[in-house]
Amino acid sequence: MFHPEDRVLVAVMKDLRDFEIARDQGWYRIPVRHAPPSTAEAVVLAFYFTKAFGPEGWAIRWYAPVRGHELVRRRDLLPDEPHHPRADDLYYKMQLGPLVRMERPIPSLRWRRITFIETTWDRFLAAEEINDLYASGADGLFVTLKEAGFYPEREYTLRDGTAIYQVDLAIPCREGMVAIVVGDRPAPPGALRCPDLETVRRAVAERGGEAR
Repeated sequence: MFHPEDRVLVAVMKDLRDFEIARDQGWYRIPVRHAPPSTAEAVVLAFYFTKAFGPEGWAIRWYAPVRGHELVRRRDLLPDEPHHPRADDLYYKMQLGPLVRMERPIPSLRWRRITFIETTWDRFLAAEEINDLYASGADGLFVTLKEAGFYPEREYTLRDGTAIYQVDLAIPCREGMVAIVVGDRPAPPGALRCPDLETVRRAVAERGGEAR
């Protein structure tokens, strides 16, 4: 049905009403100002459930084929909320085919929050957990760390005072965090830049070991 290189966009499903709209009315809204670059190219839209879904939260359990999209103002999508603060904002109205429940959900091992994940159909099918969906220059180090017994988080948001950083990899430890960046992206103080495995091992040990 899909090709390995087809674009899959993972979106956050925050409440039951939005899920019912996707399931029963066949559409899902994405604010244009927050939409990732591949939104208009997505062939599949998958949903990451939050804590609002109880025991089914913090995992991808459903996806749907994308039949098309259009730009619509929020007030036209949700006419019962004409006075909403974002009523005039533009949204992608993603037109969906029937929702498909996954036989093997893709969980978040640490119940992390995400925004969007841009991935491909082959990665989506092979993923055992959320971090397997990401594709970046950190792929090789991510695989090396997993093979070494670590469970790194990818595209992880860290705060240092008022500064916010998005690091390639992060390993939560009992006494802090090992942040890892690849390339020249901005990094918080103390982050490891393009480290080898032994450097990561030492950094994790210095922070009391990985928190599981």
